[in-house]
Amino acid sequence: MNAASVTPVDLSITPRDRRFARKAKPAHWWHGGDPYATAFYNALSSTFPKGEAFFVEAVRNHRDGAPPKLAEEIKGFTTQEAIHSREHDAFNKAAVDAGYDLKPLEDRLQMRLDFIRSKPPIAALASTMALEHFTAIFAHELLADPRHLAAAEPEAQAMWRWHAIEEIEHKGVAYDTWLHATRHWPRSKRWKVKAQVMLIATRNFTLDRTRGAIELLRQDGITGPKAWFGLLGYMWIRPGMMRKIFRAWAAYFLPGFHPWNEDDRHLIARYEEEAALGTESMKKVRRAA
Repeated sequence: MNAASVTPVDLSITPRDRRFARKAKPAHWWHGGDPYATAFYNALSSTFPKGEAFFVEAVRNHRDGAPPKLAEEIKGFTTQEAIHSREHDAFNKAAVDAGYDLKPLEDRLQMRLDFIRSKPPIAALASTMALEHFTAIFAHELLADPRHLAAAEPEAQAMWRWHAIEEIEHKGVAYDTWLHATRHWPRSKRWKVKAQVMLIATRNFTLDRTRGAIELLRQDGITGPKAWFGLLGYMWIRPGMMRKIFRAWAAYFLPGFHPWNEDDRHLIARYEEEAALGTESMKKVRRAA
């Protein structure tokens, strides 16, 4: 590679095979009774089953000749993403059971994916790399500030936090696969393509997720200025997830950028410590019963 990976040498990508939204299915407005928060996260969730399958496909298409460490990380990445797809499929089915029609959102995503697949395979990898950066910085903010999910129902909160730690854990895989696949490219070409694709991905991601959430609000009878002000206020002002990830998003364009320039594994460690304490508490309750 003529650009260096800074993925930690001791990083272990560990699939955590958990299941959510089976018995305790989310309510209609599962995020604190807030239609705007619920619409925002439901719109995101609607993209994951097809989107993460696309990510796996894009990375696998460029794994030939990968160094052993990267090959092992790709294996962990694909396993994690497959489980994420399964769990968001279950979560989305619960949203459908709660009265939502997700087909308009899924159809728009399919249109985007079909377009990218019509291009050379490197375009799919560049898109995956850009969107994986989005999911990683989103995951970081979600875990760093517990207020984002504080009002959510426990089962839904648990699913989003679990997904977030694994997105952080494998955040460098698509990027390192890109470095491998473009190892013979000049740095200038690599930066130009990656920057252009990120700008397009940002436009489409922001536009489509906003439109998707507006559609879900419409299904709830919330339309017009009320829908737009409520949703945009939630996304950009309070709690303002989209505003808060801006600096991390912009870092993508800096020379020498790599997802692991920020080592945020402490968020994973904190999650696992809390999960272990929760498991131990449940054991004590069962023993007492």
